[in-house]
Amino acid sequence: MPNFLVLLVGELKRMVEYKIAAASVVVALIWIGILYLTEIPDITFIFPLLIFVDATSMAILMVGVTIFFEKQEGSLRAILVSPISKTDYLLSKVVVTVTSSVLTLIVLYIYALLFKDINLSLIGLLSAVILVAFFHAQIGFILSYYSRDFTSLLVNMMKYLFIFFMPTLLVYTGIINHELFDKAVYLAPTTAAMTLLNASTGNVESGDLIYALAYLGIGSVILFVFVLRLFDSFAAREGGV
Repeated sequence: MPNFLVLLVGELKRMVEYKIAAASVVVALIWIGILYLTEIPDITFIFPLLIFVDATSMAILMVGVTIFFEKQEGSLRAILVSPISKTDYLLSKVVVTVTSSVLTLIVLYIYALLFKDINLSLIGLLSAVILVAFFHAQIGFILSYYSRDFTSLLVNMMKYLFIFFMPTLLVYTGIINHELFDKAVYLAPTTAAMTLLNASTGNVESGDLIYALAYLGIGSVILFVFVLRLFDSFAAREGGV
């Protein structure tokens, strides 16, 4: 536990040093700007959508940014020969990433309460954000493992978003309304994420909620084990060991 706390403090410092915290603030301001420009008084429908975009894409990006900055500094090589647990090292990055998503949610929710009409469960939305961000932090690790550099990571991230993100948005917004397509998107983790976030509005059936919880919960565990097992080879390769 002491090592984990030290790593956690280190991750927070790196967020400030690498300007990741500043970027998160800018993104939060962009979401507030979108809410401000939204002429619809009741933003209950659009609010989970904004949180969905942030908790998925930003979670992937934040993990990738820290990984590649540490790669440039040669920190990955030190991890292999230090007494630091790989689990603690990876979890510290995940916790900071999830915390960033939670803070963005809280800021946007406060703004919505003050200036808009919103009717959803904050506790339900908070729980959903934690699970969604945790899952997509693992996606961030995997994409980083298979990316040569930061540009390659961005390309891989865009591929992920195009394959899984866009179909979910098209169905959620009603742009595509076809029975076969509607069922096919349930294979995408982003659909489970959107379902779980939308459950905070009370408009999700119990069967869909169970599906989303099982998908993201079990999937997070499987992905974390996968990330943990691949870390040594990734660190050795990128650290030049």
